[in-house]
Amino acid sequence: MQSWSSVFKQAFKLSPPRILVAGFAVMIAIGSLLLMQPFATAGGEGTRWIDALFSATSAACVTGLVVVDTGTHYSIAGQIIILLLIQVGGLGFMTMATLFALVLRKRISLKDRLLLQEAMNQSSMEGIVRLIRKVLLYSLVIEAAGALLYAVRFAADMPIGRAVYFGIFHGVSMFNNAGFDIFGDYRSLTGYVSDPLVNIVTMALIVTGGLGFIVLSDLMEWRNNRRFSLHSKVVLLATGSLIVIGAVVIFIFEYSNAKTMEPLGFGGKVLSAFFQSVTTRTAGANTLDIGAMRQASLFFMIILMFIGASPGSTGGGIKTTTFMTLVAAMGAMIRGREDIVLFRYRLAKERIMKALTITMLSLALVLVVTMVLCTVEDRDFLRILFETVSAFGTVGLSTGITTSLKDVSKLLLSLTMFAGRLGPLTMAYALRPKQGKELYKNPEGKIIIG
Repeated sequence: MQSWSSVFKQAFKLSPPRILVAGFAVMIAIGSLLLMQPFATAGGEGTRWIDALFSATSAACVTGLVVVDTGTHYSIAGQIIILLLIQVGGLGFMTMATLFALVLRKRISLKDRLLLQEAMNQSSMEGIVRLIRKVLLYSLVIEAAGALLYAVRFAADMPIGRAVYFGIFHGVSMFNNAGFDIFGDYRSLTGYVSDPLVNIVTMALIVTGGLGFIVLSDLMEWRNNRRFSLHSKVVLLATGSLIVIGAVVIFIFEYSNAKTMEPLGFGGKVLSAFFQSVTTRTAGANTLDIGAMRQASLFFMIILMFIGASPGSTGGGIKTTTFMTLVAAMGAMIRGREDIVLFRYRLAKERIMKALTITMLSLALVLVVTMVLCTVEDRDFLRILFETVSAFGTVGLSTGITTSLKDVSKLLLSLTMFAGRLGPLTMAYALRPKQGKELYKNPEGKIIIG
C-alpha cells in the first residue's frame, strides 16, 4: 500500500522543499475558495477573490494581517475556516497528515520522514516521528489550557457560550502566533491593555508557540534529563534577551506618548511594553494602537519582527538561532578567533554560511517588496517597511494601512507572507534546478574585505 505522500510525490516528482511549497499553495487555494462563498460572510454577500486570498494566506501562514475585519466580516463558518487554516498552517500540513496516518495506523515511510524533517527544519530524521507526537500533544494541551483561561475571563464580559467560542479561537490563534482576533473593529486586544490575566495568558501562548517544539520538549523533560541541548540554550537566551530589551526600549519611547502609554498606570505601562515586545515574536496581537506609536518604537519593532521566532515553531522571521549565530560570528571576528563558539560548542562553518544565506535572502526579499510597495502606494516609508517586515516575519502587526492597500499590493504581501512562512531558503531550494555532483574545485582566490 502506498504511503499518504507517495502518490503526491510520484505525480509531481517533487523534492521535499517543493512538496512543502505545493502543499501550502493548495491549502491556501482551497481556503480562498471557501472564504469567497456567501456562507462564509456575515452578510451573505461573499468576499472578493483578492481579499479571500489575502485572508487565507494570512491564516495559513499564521500571520494575522487582515484586509477585512475577521470578527464582523466573516460568519461563524468563515471564522472556523480561518481557525482550521491557522491550526494546519501553524503545525504544518505534514504534521497534520502524520496525525491522520498515526490514527489510521499507517506506516510512516522513509520519504514521509524526509518530508517531516524538511517541514520541522531538522538536521536529522532520527526521532522525527516521536517529535511529531510530542508536537501534537503539547500543542493540544497548551491550546486547551489557553482556551479555558480565556473563556473564564471572557465570561465576565459576554454569555458563556460566546466566551467559550472566543476562548477556543484566541487560544489556537495566539499559540500558533497567528494574531487573528474576532472582537471586531480591528481592535485586537486593546480593550484588555491593563488586564493581567489576558496579557499573561496571551504572552505565555505566544512565547511557547514561538520557542519551537524541540525547546518545549527539553523544557518538559527537564525533570528527568537535567540538561538542555545547545539549541535550546541558544533559543532561550535569545528569546529572553530580545523580549526584555524590546520591552525596555518600547517602555522608554512610549512612556510619555499620549496616544499609547501615557494614560495608563505604571502597571499598565509595564504590561503593555512587555506585550508589544512579546508580540513581535511573530504573534500579531496588540494592546496598544500600533499606528500611534513613535517612529523609534516602530523601527525597533521592525528589527525584532525581522529576527522573529525560533526554528521548528509556529513563528516566522530569520529565527533567533540565525541571529545568535551571526552575533557569535561577529564576536569571534572582532576578537580575532577562528572558531565561532556558543556555550563552549564550536559551530560548523556550514551553519555560519546557512545563517548568512538566510539573512541575506530575507533582507533582499524585504528590500525588493518595500521598494515596489513604495512605488505603488503613496504612503510613509516607515509604515510600508513595517507592513512588509510584518508580512515576511508572519507577525501580523499593522500600522493600519493594510485595509486600504491596492489589490496589487495585497497580492505582493500575500506572496511575502507565503515566502516568510516557508522560509526563503526553502523557497530557494524549491525553485532551483536540479544540480549534479560537483566534480572539481576552483583555485582559491583572495580579495580585500572591509
